[in-house]
Amino acid sequence: MHLAVLRSRALTGIDAPPVSVEIHLANGLPAFAIVGLAETEVRESRERVRAAILNCGFEFPNRRITVNLAPADLPKESGRFDLAIALGILAASGQIPAAALDGYEFAAELSLSGVLRPVRGALAMAMGLAREHAGAVCGRASGTAGGLVAGPASGPTG
Repeated sequence: MHLAVLRSRALTGIDAPPVSVEIHLANGLPAFAIVGLAETEVRESRERVRAAILNCGFEFPNRRITVNLAPADLPKESGRFDLAIALGILAASGQIPAAALDGYEFAAELSLSGVLRPVRGALAMAMGLAREHAGAVCGRASGTAGGLVAGPASGPTG
C-alpha cells in the first residue's frame, strides 16, 4: 500500500472540524511535501516527523512523500497533525498495519524522540468525536481535558 488516509481535527475557535490526513508514497527523487499548512509550520512539522520516526526505530522511507491536509480551505496550524502524518507514513510504507488505525482520530505534536505532546482544543475535539462515535489518540494532557466528554474509548498516550 502506498496510500494511507487518517483522521484528525483542526481547531477554529471552539469548533474542531474534521481533517483528512492523506499520505502518498511514490517512486522518484526523495522528497517530503506537506500541502495545507503555512510554510513555517510545514518545515517544522517535516523535521519533527522525520526525527520521531527514526528515533522510534522505524525507517523513514526513501521515497517521494506527499501529505495532503484536506479540506484545503480550512485553516490549519500548529503541530497537531504530526502524529497522524507520522503514522500515515508508517502505514503507507507497510511498517505498521493500516487497519489498526481505523476508527481513531489523531492529534498530537511529536517531540524529536517521538514523545506525544498535547495540543490545544482537546475538549472541542472530544465533543466532535462523541458525535461521530470515534476514538482518539492524543498527548496525555490533551486526553485529560478530552476525558470530560463521555464517549467511546479514547485516551492519552505518551
